[in-house]
Order: sequence, then structure tokens, then C-alpha cells
Amino acid sequence: QVQLQESGPGLVKPSQTLSLTCTVSGGSITTSYYYWSWIRQPPGKGLEWMGAIAYDGSTYYSPSLRSHTSISRDTSKNQFSLQLSSVTPEDTAVYYCARVGRHPDAWGQGTLVTVSS
Repeated sequence: QVQLQESGPGLVKPSQTLSLTCTVSGGSITTSYYYWSWIRQPPGKGLEWMGAIAYDGSTYYSPSLRSHTSISRDTSKNQFSLQLSSVTPEDTAVYYCARVGRHPDAWGQGTLVTVSS
């Protein structure tokens, strides 16, 4: 059974870069045909898909976030990471990593990141 776990700072200052890592166990991030995604939920709002890195290393981004989002992976550690640059308080959210096949079928527990000075 695949398990995902987010890690990273819980507090980031405005204009800085938010960096999170998702560690995957019980399955390889290179297994066809999964997409390893980052999804966030701001307080009181719905889920927002941010982007994904595919089993083959291809990356996909939400058009609204593309300009300041980067997703990468370390296959030797079975991890994938999110970097969100130039953050503002509006980027405060619970950030989730998830495995997506035909639909999301495995999620991390989520980590709250607050953007505040």
C-alpha cells in the first residue's frame, strides 16, 4: 500500500520560496502511469490542483500558478518536491501530495503552511 508524507517548513515569509517534499513509500514514483501531484486547500476554500510530475519525469502545472511553481523529483530517494516562489499570504493553505492514476487514490496527510511576516 503506497503511503505519502509531506515535509517542510510550516511558516514562510512573504516574497520567499515555499519548499515542500513528499516522501513516497510502498511504491515507486517511476511506476507507469501515475502522476504525483501537489494540491492545496486555503482556509475556508476548496481544493486547488497545483501541478504534477509524471512517472516519466514530465511536469504539468496549473496555468494560474505556472509562473512561480516548480516540481521536481529525486528517484533515488523516491521523493518529489514543490517549490512556490514569491509567496504571499494568499498562499497560506494545507498542502497535500497525492498519487493520481485515473483519479487520486493516495494522499498524504497534508501540511499547513502559513505565509506571514
